[in-house]
Amino acid sequence: MADLTIHFGDNLPVLRGLPDASVDLIYVDPPFNTGRTQTRTRLSTVQDDDGDRTGFHGRRYRTTRLDTRAYDDVFEDYLAFMEPRLAEARRVLRADGSLFVHLDCREVHYVKVFLDGLFGRASFINEIIWAYDYGARSKSRWPAKHDTILWYAKDPCDYHFDLEACDRIPYLAPRLVGPEKAARGKTPTDVWWHTIVSPTGREKTGYPTQKPRGILDRIVKVHSRPGDLLLDFFAGSGSFGAAAVAHGRRCILVDNNDEALRVMERRFAGLEVAWVGWPAGPKAAGRP
Repeated sequence: MADLTIHFGDNLPVLRGLPDASVDLIYVDPPFNTGRTQTRTRLSTVQDDDGDRTGFHGRRYRTTRLDTRAYDDVFEDYLAFMEPRLAEARRVLRADGSLFVHLDCREVHYVKVFLDGLFGRASFINEIIWAYDYGARSKSRWPAKHDTILWYAKDPCDYHFDLEACDRIPYLAPRLVGPEKAARGKTPTDVWWHTIVSPTGREKTGYPTQKPRGILDRIVKVHSRPGDLLLDFFAGSGSFGAAAVAHGRRCILVDNNDEALRVMERRFAGLEVAWVGWPAGPKAAGRP
C-alpha cells in the first residue's frame, strides 16, 4: 500500500473492511456534538492605515473575507453513532496497539464509560488534557479552554510507549533544577499546554476543526514506530496523516466530507497518495 491511503465515505464500512489486528495506532477527533454548525472563516489581511483591525505595535490592517466553511455537529444519539465505530477500532488494533479519542466536555464522560466496558477498565492508561488559551472569554461561566484525549491500550501490559522520542518542554522554575536540566527541558505530564492552530499561521488549512501538529506529532512519535500503520477515521484536514508521514509512518485516513478531501488534496500534493472511493478526486479530474 502507499504510505498514505485516503478513503472517501462512511467510516464504518471502511473500518469493517480492515483486517483484524492490522493497525498499530489509532487517533480520532470525532465531532464533539456541540449542537450547532461549526464554521471557519478565512480572511486575508493587508496593511492599511484606514483598516478595520489593529495589529502588533498598533499597525492597522484591512481584512477581506475569502470564504466560510461549515459542517453540522448535531447528533440525537451520539453514543449510538460512536459505539460501532469504536468497537471496530478495537478489533483492528494490533495486540500492542493504542487508541486515542479526542473529545470535549460534552461527550467525553459517556464515551469513557463505553470504552471502559469495551476495552476493560485496566486498558485505560491516561486522560490527557490539552489546554490552550485563545478565543472569547465568557462572562457567565469559566471559559472552556481545554479538550480531553482518552488513551486506551488494547493490552494494558504490552503497549508501545517511547518517552525518549518525546519533545521536551521548558521547566516553569528552571533555577530550581540547575542549568543542565533546564537546558534539556522536561517531558510533559498528562496536561499538554499547546496553542491552537494560529488563524494566520502557515500550518492553517482553513478547515473548521483542525488540530495542531504539535499535539499529533507527540502522539505519533511516542506511541508508534517508524513503518507502523496508523489510522484516523475522522480525518478532517488530515493533520494526523501529515504527522504520520513526517515521522516515517504509514497511515489510513477516512472522511465523508468532500471539502475535507479537497483540503487533503492540497495538503498532500506531491506525495504518493492512494485515493479510494472519491468520485470528485484527483483521478476523476484527470490529475495523477
